[in-house]
Amino acid sequence: MELAYEAGPTGFGLARALIAAGLQCHVLAPSKMERPSGDRVKTDKRDAEWIARLVRLGELPTVVIPSEGQEAARDLVRAREDVRGDLMRSRHRLSKLLLRQGIVYEDTAWTAAHGKWLRAQSFDKPGVQFAFDEAYDTVLTTLARRDRLDKAILAMATEPAWAPVVARLGCLRGVGTLTGFGLAVEIGDWHRFTGNSIGSFLGLTPSEHSSGGSRSVGSITKTGNGHARRLLVESSWHHRKPYRLSAEMVRRRDGQSPPVRARADQANRRLNQRWRTFDARNKRPTVAAVGVARELAGWCWSLAVMDGVNDNSATKGQR
Repeated sequence: MELAYEAGPTGFGLARALIAAGLQCHVLAPSKMERPSGDRVKTDKRDAEWIARLVRLGELPTVVIPSEGQEAARDLVRAREDVRGDLMRSRHRLSKLLLRQGIVYEDTAWTAAHGKWLRAQSFDKPGVQFAFDEAYDTVLTTLARRDRLDKAILAMATEPAWAPVVARLGCLRGVGTLTGFGLAVEIGDWHRFTGNSIGSFLGLTPSEHSSGGSRSVGSITKTGNGHARRLLVESSWHHRKPYRLSAEMVRRRDGQSPPVRARADQANRRLNQRWRTFDARNKRPTVAAVGVARELAGWCWSLAVMDGVNDNSATKGQR
């Protein structure tokens, strides 16, 4: 018996239970289940009939069912992602509260000096003072949550299932332990991609609407895994500065095999060259960062599929 259902918020417990019972189960990606544009009626019965038709045709847009360990690590990484957003919003609320009172900090914000300056603030009106205390307490509480999650991620990144890939990815500029672990968890099995296809999976390739001899290319598709895409775009900015081996980079490269170090060095130089090319063409930095991130994804794949000694990437053209 062959079973299939659409992915949803309930996780993969049902799929694992069915597979453990000896049944063939597929979890489908709802975003890839194309329907006729004129089909405006959606019911459970019609959905079941549509899925059954796809099963019969063998054209199932399936998603990979992660292991329980991978799903647990993914939950941890995404919890940290949520806290990052909460921290940004709480800081904005606090700064805008001060701005409404005409108070602006002129130096670099969210440093130790800024924290000392915040603690020295006081207001005559009780309502404003209470609002400020609550907003500042929210910032401090969220910071503590983020630090606890960071500590848990750093501990999990040392486990044998993740440590080798995270260490190899760490040889790239802008890819520390948190970023490397996030990429490893979100992508999972790197071997199901090539250097050319991983950019499409992450939504970093341009959209296109072409017909005949006319070719129209638009913004990136933003399909696939948005968490990994954000990590890569943020990391790409680190490659804009001239490439020099810092003490931190030397530390992260220690213990890696010569092929891994050579590949990472090649990637770092290539990505910096891409930034210089974009800057010479007066490309908008935000657009250039996405272009570099697309290529960075290929280099991450190239390092991830290496076993530390052997190069398992198919060809240099796929990197």
